[in-house]
Amino acid sequence: MKTVQSTYISQGEHAIGNTPSEIISTVLGSCVSVCLWDPVARVGGMNHMLLPEAASDEVNLSAGAVDMERMINAMVRIGADRRNLRAKVFGGASMLSGITDIGARNARFALGYLDREGIVCDAASTGGDSARQLKFLPESGSARQRLVRDAPVIQRPAPVKTNDVELF
Repeated sequence: MKTVQSTYISQGEHAIGNTPSEIISTVLGSCVSVCLWDPVARVGGMNHMLLPEAASDEVNLSAGAVDMERMINAMVRIGADRRNLRAKVFGGASMLSGITDIGARNARFALGYLDREGIVCDAASTGGDSARQLKFLPESGSARQRLVRDAPVIQRPAPVKTNDVELF
């Protein structure tokens, strides 16, 4: 009997692997996951990016770029060659209807990053209004997605009309 090693990642995390018994999984809403695979070394990795950028008073750094570089560096340490990397991108749904476009921004960032870095994107499934359950087999580069249609789309609450005066 073959033992499967399953790793679940959440926001801000990544996992890598290089054996046929490994599966990396996550659930995405407006977040994006990039699945990277080196078909020569048979090494893969998947991340779960929450935001494309993080700003502070002193520095405006790309949280997404940091997430990507951490995952790529971890893959290189176990044998991947950056020049061989192929990608698949998932997520970026509009889960907060009318409130923010963070899902679209996340997807644009991921695809733009891959383009800038010269990493071929073999497949992308982004946008829409459904959450996604994602499973990635890092050794083979195979990814499976299942749309979660019953995930609630969060609506902005309607303002309550009153005759009250609010003092601050």
